[in-house]
Amino acid sequence: MDRDKKILLWLIAGSRGGVNRALILKYVISNPSNANRISLATGIEYKTVQHHLNILEKNGLLSAIGDKYGKTYFPSELLDRNINNFNEICKNMGLDTNEFRGK
Repeated sequence: MDRDKKILLWLIAGSRGGVNRALILKYVISNPSNANRISLATGIEYKTVQHHLNILEKNGLLSAIGDKYGKTYFPSELLDRNINNFNEICKNMGLDTNEFRGK
C-alpha cells in the first residue's frame, strides 16, 4: 500500500474523527468553502470543523487561500491524485453518498 493511501486510511477510517473528516472532504471536493459554510452544510459544529480542517490541511489533503474567517479550503493535489482511494474508503465506511445534514 502506498504512503498516500495510508494517510487517507489513518485520517478517515483509522481515527475517531474520521467520519467528520470524510464528510468535510466530500463537501469541499464539490464546494470549496470556508469553515462556516462547511459547518452549515455538513451539520458539524463550527469549532469541530475548524479542528478537522486544521488536521486535513496539516496532512496535505486540503489547501487554503486567505486567512481568518475568509480562509477558503480546496482539495489538494494529494487528494486529487487519490480521489479513487478516498471514494473507496468512504464506500467501505457506508459514506458513499453526497448527502449532508445541513444544506
